Amino acid sequence: MNKLFLIIEREFLAKVRNRTFIIMTFLSPLLMVGMIALVAFLTKSSIEKSTSVAYVDESGLFSADDLDSKTIDFENMTEIGIDKAKILVQESSHEGLLYIPDAGDVDQIAEGIQFFSEESPSMITVGEVENLLRSKLENEKMKNSGIDLMKLKSSKVKLDIRLSNFVGVKSSKLINGIRIGMGMGAGYLIMMFILIYGAMVMRSVIEEKTSRIIEVIISSVKPFQLMLGKIFGTAAAGLAQFLIWGLLIALIFIGSSYFFGVDLGAAPASSPNMAVQQMDAQIESISQNESQTILMELLSLPLVSMFVYFILYFLLGYLLYSSLYAAIGAAVDNETDTQQFMLPVLLPLVLGVYIGFATVINDPHGTIATVFSMIPFTSPIVMLMRIPFGVPWWQIAISLVLLLITFIGVVWVAAKIYRVGILMYGKKTNYKELLKWIRY
Repeated sequence: MNKLFLIIEREFLAKVRNRTFIIMTFLSPLLMVGMIALVAFLTKSSIEKSTSVAYVDESGLFSADDLDSKTIDFENMTEIGIDKAKILVQESSHEGLLYIPDAGDVDQIAEGIQFFSEESPSMITVGEVENLLRSKLENEKMKNSGIDLMKLKSSKVKLDIRLSNFVGVKSSKLINGIRIGMGMGAGYLIMMFILIYGAMVMRSVIEEKTSRIIEVIISSVKPFQLMLGKIFGTAAAGLAQFLIWGLLIALIFIGSSYFFGVDLGAAPASSPNMAVQQMDAQIESISQNESQTILMELLSLPLVSMFVYFILYFLLGYLLYSSLYAAIGAAVDNETDTQQFMLPVLLPLVLGVYIGFATVINDPHGTIATVFSMIPFTSPIVMLMRIPFGVPWWQIAISLVLLLITFIGVVWVAAKIYRVGILMYGKKTNYKELLKWIRY
């Protein structure tokens, strides 16, 4: 046991003292915040950019009020005609020319509308123009059909269903979005940790194997202890790096807001995208009472147990996959040869993320989500996405037991491969060869 702790300490110190590790520990948060600031700047520039569109309205149906848009400036060129307007627009900075023909019937006008542009126009601009024209033409068609628009408008009903459980406790429609965000964040975090630091374990094994240092090391410790020491030591270094990243990012956000008055986490005030506009309007319309309801629901979530489950799945998932990475590193002589063995390891991770994003979000208690939250190779991701929605304790217990049993089995198999593979040089390994090593 003492030798295991010595190996863990050696691996941890070797990682944290590495110059590249130190540089990336402090540089990565700056790069992350810089990317966020760049995206925010580009988004703001795109929003504030004014799009200019000229139009020729031969139908005479549209007035300046009908073509009033926050994102598009319309210029009326009806008087000069379509032919001259095309020439002027080609020589100007307009994004395009909108042509509305005089076809008599509203349906014929709609079929004859065209948008001329030198290059492919922005789909957001085209969508905004279509919405404006459609609204006006629909109103015009209803007028021609004898429909009273004022009565039609007054007949509309604003419906906002209030949610509550059977004992009368109120709920909010946005709380599911918060649960989805928490589950997706947890699942994505564990996947990234496995990919980054599992591969680090594999590279560490390959480096020591190719440098023949491993022959000296295993003369003092058992291969199984060496493998576990590398896994735990790399995990400790990775967790330390993650904690430093979180602390530095928080300090950068707080510092930029306090000293420079820049809120890097602030969302743009408006957006040309209609879906985003609707979401912004929905968020702005939240009453104070509903905000209190959301806060109460957040506080009522089992945050402590969620954190405990996150740690359990986080550690067991990492240990499970790191054992496989260590076995792969022992089976090959260089990183290029690892590609043939990486696909079976990566497929469950990709499948877990896909199931989480495609199924858990829509049906967290469905059969597919439940089954894959029990399968050990996908449960660390899928179950973490399900837990914020409330999962029966017995499902979590079964999932953790299966994950633990699988981890022990995988460690046993990986140790068999590791024990033989670390001393094999100059031989291309295949799956048939790995099966032989497991039987030794």
